[in-house]
Amino acid sequence: MRPSESTLLPEQFGPLQGMRILSTGTIVAEPVAAGMAAEMGAEVIHVERPGAGEDWRVAEFPIEGPDGNLVASSWLQDHRNMYHTTLDFSTAEGREIFLQLAHWANVWMESSKARTYDKWGLDDDTVLAANPAIVICHVSGYGQDGDPEYVARASYDFTAQAFGGMMNLVGNPEPDPPTRAVPWTADYITALFCLWSSLAAYIHAQRTGQGQVIDLAQFEAVHRILSGTMVAYHELGLVRERAGNKAGNAQPWDTFQAKDGWVVIAAVGPVVYGRVCRVLDLDPDEEKWVKARREVNSPEGIEFDAVLRGWVEDRTVDEVVRIFSEAQVGCSRIMNAREMAENSHYQARGVHVQWEDQQLGKPVTGVGIVPRFSETPGKIWRGSVPVGHDNELIYGNLLGITPQTLDKLTARGVI
Repeated sequence: MRPSESTLLPEQFGPLQGMRILSTGTIVAEPVAAGMAAEMGAEVIHVERPGAGEDWRVAEFPIEGPDGNLVASSWLQDHRNMYHTTLDFSTAEGREIFLQLAHWANVWMESSKARTYDKWGLDDDTVLAANPAIVICHVSGYGQDGDPEYVARASYDFTAQAFGGMMNLVGNPEPDPPTRAVPWTADYITALFCLWSSLAAYIHAQRTGQGQVIDLAQFEAVHRILSGTMVAYHELGLVRERAGNKAGNAQPWDTFQAKDGWVVIAAVGPVVYGRVCRVLDLDPDEEKWVKARREVNSPEGIEFDAVLRGWVEDRTVDEVVRIFSEAQVGCSRIMNAREMAENSHYQARGVHVQWEDQQLGKPVTGVGIVPRFSETPGKIWRGSVPVGHDNELIYGNLLGITPQTLDKLTARGVI
């Protein structure tokens, strides 16, 4: 029987129904990828270390549960819909249990340094022998091969942003320091690469019965989204540097301070630039303002920027956004959490939803399912659960391990 022929889920939903994912990563990138799949109907079995589970459970903005335990806000958001088990891969029994799980999975996602699982006898060949159709996605900081010194390095979101080239482009020019993108931007970018690549390989496996191995280096996921940065270097010798919020080659494209807060104003192309000029009572066909659009550091460009900033400073954020929006110019308040929660458009689209969390024992509110599907929508069928909450269900119902054996494995710290 193949994994798609049975399910542990209480009901089928979403575009990924019938798909089973084995998830053994930690912290952010890989678990988020698995969690997004779970919100679209995949059956996800997430494995933590026996005992306390992952440190990330309590790492960020923790909320106290009824038993006094703390649960991180990010854990509540990202670990919905997932089955949670515990397993020690380093033991012989743990290895065999893992291979049984892999046998019934379509995809195995993990995050660790290269070849970590090899030392436990869980190398790719062994796992593929247990399930020739399985897709294996290895998420690591520097990849599974390459310069051995780099492959052996530790990596986190921060280091991937630095090594991948993102931090060199984020923030104000020298002498200000480079700035990291938040929250955990490299991790979330990597999560998206992990999920889409796993789904691509899963489609191939469904068509051919052939599994394969994905080598996803976190720094490469970050590096891939740098647009034309590397083409500009290789073809033009250009080393792109930090420019703050300005586009650098056209305006307006920046942050501007109003009476009571900050806005962004973005105009792409001469047509939209002309709309900005007309709001400012400037003639967009006048030679100096034509020059100002592209030559942002020229006297004309600097004058245009000063005129616009003066205009914005004399008005409230709401006034600026209303006037430029009516003129069909890109403009927005820079939103914080309170403003997003109270915003009419967020509310009209139902972006924030409530679900019941099993750890807190109460409803919590956060971001709902993104994106929306017309025919096979995702859903939240349960919130996060305690460490090892689903051990009996997964190991008993799926693998057929008896309660007595489970008790013994628990006592020895295998699960």
